[in-house]
Amino acid sequence: MSACDSCPSKSGCTSQSSCPSANGQAKPSAPAKEAQNANSNIKKVIGVCSGKGGVGKSFVTTMLAVELSRKGYKVGIMDADITGPSIPRAFGLTGVLKATDENHIVPAETATGIKAVSLNLLMEDENAPVIWRGPVISGLVKQFWTDVDWGMLDVLLIDMPPGTGDVPLTVFQSLPLDGLVLVSTPQDLVSMIVNKARNMAKMMKVNIIGLVENMSYTVCPHCNEKISLFGNDMALKKASDEAGVAILDKLPLDPETTSYIDTGRAEAVKEEFLTNTIAEIEKLL
Repeated sequence: MSACDSCPSKSGCTSQSSCPSANGQAKPSAPAKEAQNANSNIKKVIGVCSGKGGVGKSFVTTMLAVELSRKGYKVGIMDADITGPSIPRAFGLTGVLKATDENHIVPAETATGIKAVSLNLLMEDENAPVIWRGPVISGLVKQFWTDVDWGMLDVLLIDMPPGTGDVPLTVFQSLPLDGLVLVSTPQDLVSMIVNKARNMAKMMKVNIIGLVENMSYTVCPHCNEKISLFGNDMALKKASDEAGVAILDKLPLDPETTSYIDTGRAEAVKEEFLTNTIAEIEKLL
């Protein structure tokens, strides 16, 4: 018996019932990436993700946008953390987004020109709970890509929801990610969490730019000594080494910076926290 041309093994099939080609089954293929609309021209798409919630992923996304914008890049933020959107609050954005004559969404713009789209900017009451099932949320994330007139952007940052569920999978499969920034805190439990996020990125064939260690330390206001909030940070170092992901930046927990974010003044933060991460993103531009 000769081998079927479409048989993955290229060897003679001995069982018609086990051969996909013989049964008319197509070989599984990866989902097609969603296309940008004609009014968008986005050069690079960078996801910001974490294996668990509460590690400051949205803060990192916000400061990446601010620091890239300060360097002259045109930046947008897609708030894909649908059930926990916080990007509008960080920039003081309010109101409901408008649509064009083509029924495309017009993103909000911050004081310095950063464009942003979030579910909170599509709802009359930002405090209303989002009680939606996964497929509905995933569909909205796709619309944030296909139905938003982003215009010309050097970088679109995607603030992804934590974990490895429906929405992160939708982002990985449907959007053309050029890189991924992982965010974690230096706790003993991070090894498994970092590896889960890293393994999902690897399975989806998405390049990991590096890891940001958030809440790494705080500075004593009296003596300026750095105090490690979670004790020895070797757990995260070990986890990053095992995952083959470099720790690019270590961010402090700073009350003044937190106050700026909580009051919608992210663009007024003076410090530059993400120098190394920004440098790695610039290599892609």
